[in-house]
Amino acid sequence: MRVPIALMGLSLLSAPAAAQDEPQAQEYNETPAEQLVGEDLPAAEDSESAAAEEPHPLSLLDWVIGPTEVELGSHASLTVPEGFMFLHPGDARKFQEFTENPSSGRESLIAPDDLRWFGLFEFDDIGYVKDDEEIDAGSLLDSIKEGTKYGNEERRKRGWAELQITGWRFEPRYDTASNRLEWAIEAVSENQPVVNYNTRLLGRKGVTSATLVADPQALDAAVGEFKDVLTGFEYSAGERYADVQEGDRMAEYGLAALIAGGGAAIAAKSGLLKSLWKVLAAVGAGVAVWLGKIFKGRKQQDA
Repeated sequence: MRVPIALMGLSLLSAPAAAQDEPQAQEYNETPAEQLVGEDLPAAEDSESAAAEEPHPLSLLDWVIGPTEVELGSHASLTVPEGFMFLHPGDARKFQEFTENPSSGRESLIAPDDLRWFGLFEFDDIGYVKDDEEIDAGSLLDSIKEGTKYGNEERRKRGWAELQITGWRFEPRYDTASNRLEWAIEAVSENQPVVNYNTRLLGRKGVTSATLVADPQALDAAVGEFKDVLTGFEYSAGERYADVQEGDRMAEYGLAALIAGGGAAIAAKSGLLKSLWKVLAAVGAGVAVWLGKIFKGRKQQDA
C-alpha cells in the first residue's frame, strides 16, 4: 500500500472537494457565451473524471486540531499543542485499521499535522503497579520475540505484513521521579526497519501506555517531540501515582510484565498466548510497513 505524500499533513484537513472546485466554476461562468459557440464541449463522463478526486480516507476522520485540551477517558487529560491533531478512540481505531495495525478500540491518537509520526494512548485499569522490580532486558526480549510469532499468525490471516523483532533500540529504563517506564524495540517488516518507542505512565488505578511510531532514522528527533507532548499529559486529581491509598487494588504484575505485554505475559505462563494475537500491539511493535513507505517516499521527494 502506497499513500501519496500529498495526502499527508494539513492536506488531510483541507476543504471539501466542492469548495476547492469553486474557483474553476467561476472561471468557466465568466467565459463569454459567444466564445463557446462551435466549440466541442466535453462529454459528461469527461467532466466527471475531471472533478476532484475522492477525499482520502484519513481526511474523513474527526480530527481535533490543537491547541486544545482533550480528555483521555475518565482518568487523565492531554494538551494538544498547536501544529498537532488528535483522534478519539473511534476514529483512532479506523486509523489503525487503515495502517494495518491491530487495535483494541480504546486507543486515542495524537500526531503532528504532517503525520511525520504518531502516538497512541490507552489506559489499562490493572491497579497500582509497584515499581520496585529489577528488569532483565535479555529475558524480556526473548518473551517479546515469542509473542510476535503469534501476532504474525493473525497478520497472515488478515493479509498484513509480518514483523521480525531484531533487538532493543533503547533498553527499558524507569524514572522514579516521573513514574514513567520507557523503552524502544527495533523490528523489520518487508525489509523496512521499524521502531516503536514506548512509555508507560503509572497511575493510582492503572497504567497509561503511550506508544510512538516514527521513522527509525528520525527516531531521536521524534522522541524529543513526543516527550514534549507528554508534558501535557496529566492524571486527574486523585488518580496520580502518589495518590495511592491503603485498600487500593494492587496490580498482579510489575514493570517487567508491562514491557512484555502486561496481562498477556501472565496468560503466556498459563499456555494461553496463542489466543492473544494483540500481544504484538501491547509490546509496542505493531507498526505497519505503510508508515515506513510514507517516510521513505518523503525522503525521495525531498531529495
